[in-house]
Amino acid sequence: MSGVRWRRIASQIGRSVTVWAVATLTMLVLAGILPDFRLRSADGDSATDIAVTAAFGAGAFGLLSALVWPLLVRLLLLVPALVLGLLVFFLNGALLLVALRITPVERGTAAWETAIVVAAVMSAVASATGAALAVRDDAAYRRRLYRLADRRRRSTPPVPATPGTVFLQLDGVGHDVLLHAVDQGLMPTVARWLGTHDAVLPSSHRLTPWRTDWSSQTGASQLGILHGNNHDVPAFRWYEKDRREVMVCNRPSSAVELQQRAARYAGHPGLLADDGASRGNLFSGGADEQALVLSIAARRRSRENRSRSGYFAYFSDPANAVRTALSFAAEVAREIGQSTRARWTKQLPRVSRGGLYPFIRAFATVVERDVVVSAVMGDLLAGRASVYADLVAYDEVAHHSGPTSRDAEKVLQRLDRSLALIEHVAAHAPRPYRIVVLSDHGQSPGETFRSRYGLTLGDLVRAGCGLPVPRRAERTRSGAEARAAVRAALHRPVEEGSEQHRPTRASEPVVLASGNLGLVSFPDVPHRMTKEEIDARHPALLPTLANHPGIGFLLVRSERRGGVVLGAHGAEVPLDELDDRPGPLAAFGPGAADAVRRTHSFPHTADIMVNSSHDPVDGEVLAFEEQIGSHGGLGGAQSRPFLLSPVALSAPVAAGEELAGAEQVHHVLRRWLEESDASHLPADPRRERAA
Repeated sequence: MSGVRWRRIASQIGRSVTVWAVATLTMLVLAGILPDFRLRSADGDSATDIAVTAAFGAGAFGLLSALVWPLLVRLLLLVPALVLGLLVFFLNGALLLVALRITPVERGTAAWETAIVVAAVMSAVASATGAALAVRDDAAYRRRLYRLADRRRRSTPPVPATPGTVFLQLDGVGHDVLLHAVDQGLMPTVARWLGTHDAVLPSSHRLTPWRTDWSSQTGASQLGILHGNNHDVPAFRWYEKDRREVMVCNRPSSAVELQQRAARYAGHPGLLADDGASRGNLFSGGADEQALVLSIAARRRSRENRSRSGYFAYFSDPANAVRTALSFAAEVAREIGQSTRARWTKQLPRVSRGGLYPFIRAFATVVERDVVVSAVMGDLLAGRASVYADLVAYDEVAHHSGPTSRDAEKVLQRLDRSLALIEHVAAHAPRPYRIVVLSDHGQSPGETFRSRYGLTLGDLVRAGCGLPVPRRAERTRSGAEARAAVRAALHRPVEEGSEQHRPTRASEPVVLASGNLGLVSFPDVPHRMTKEEIDARHPALLPTLANHPGIGFLLVRSERRGGVVLGAHGAEVPLDELDDRPGPLAAFGPGAADAVRRTHSFPHTADIMVNSSHDPVDGEVLAFEEQIGSHGGLGGAQSRPFLLSPVALSAPVAAGEELAGAEQVHHVLRRWLEESDASHLPADPRRERAA
């Protein structure tokens, strides 16, 4: 046996002994601190006996964790990820009790709740010690990755030599936000790929902006990207008259329905149908392997839709759950501290961040990130042809803290570290990989509609219809103006053949909000109402909305002129004339007319589509939801996400052309997958150095 091999074995033995010694010391410390955990008999023992008990207990616990734990996780793969994450602590505690029972000295005892705490601490300490030793030894870390890869290869069919593709979606990160983060040094991995701060190595990626549809939100964008069709998705939430149901993109039942519709429209199962994996997404993309995918949450779990590689890769090491739990608690404390500071300093704009939000944020920024990144690493080591993963952390924080806030910048830093980790694992995968990073939309800053005007969009619609509104809304200037408009409208002469409508509870409008996009539907009318019908029923409603300073424009259907855009001071522009005279759409920039025309063609477009006002100077919009960073409509950075692709792939679009719409992005990604199948990846010097 060569000297190198002997040194490697000696190094491995040394690391194992070190981890064992640290675990033993940890057990001794915990026995001295916790009253319900002891390592000696009732009659008392010498210090040597106690140390021997701790050593046996720590060794037995380590062996059980290495040998039994993976089997337990495999038996529980059908359990949802969050439930399994909680079970980890109880199962880990059970392993500790077994370890204390099987030691030859049989002196150790612990109460159930104490065993859970001791096991969690020991797993975390052992994992941290092993990781610290591996970090100090790059060769050991590479060998660990290779062992994982070899284990994957033995359990899966041979992997083709053609390159695989990883699509990593940074939810809500706009093109300009990404560039700013790179310039500020917040995302060094992305900067290195773009060659921004390195004059020696050429850039490995190109950055391309693209334009969303009117509905600039994850549901519409991801459905179009993964399934190639987002027809008839007018917003994040909307009312469908034929089904008498409110559709919400992040509701499991709605996600299933939308995915089925998209597959029918597109004529294929999705982008990931050929040996693909979907991780952390709203939709499956046709993938066989899925983890934290909303569209399967409404279906009963089975062998066909379980997320074996994703959950197993994460929970096979109990220390992962312990580390995530500690990070979860730290993130909750961080959010409480940041929101408290925002209140004390009277930061504006500001929204409420209490209730369950700290826990929702912690789940998005810690649990979802850890499980998804681990699942992607497992997919790489398994050699899957394509992977699409959504990291939602930035979007969640930016909604409540602002797109350019310090809170959001910290999240971008952590996301960049996730990209670096995935890149490192890809270098040890059984096939070469191309890493594509993209976003589904951006976010536009601005205070809420309610904070500026003292009433919600629903209040304004009800006032325009002559319906009762809350007293707080009645006292606002907008509410008073709406009531005055109603009184004036009711004194208009009734046109021949028309009849004044008396509002009833059944005819009350359904008002929904998607960021700065509002939708008004009248559920008692089975078809999409025309402007003429709305004016006859509620003569003050459209003027009240169109002339409000917080509203940019309306889209309605006219019997005589087809679709029309309404604005302040009586502006009314037919859709086919918007290119020549954009009218109220002028402030929303190029592409707005095409986006509005496309939405007008949808079967389930609301009776009245309402887009908030937009300040083109500072990019601010007014969200109809309680968000100071919003998306869902037109205006500002929300409509300008990015596509970061390797230069080894063909350009997304020809020079001078615009990448517009999620469906076009789908065709680009599909083309890249076809390119990967048809050719081999050229040698990458960075990959050679990593090996």
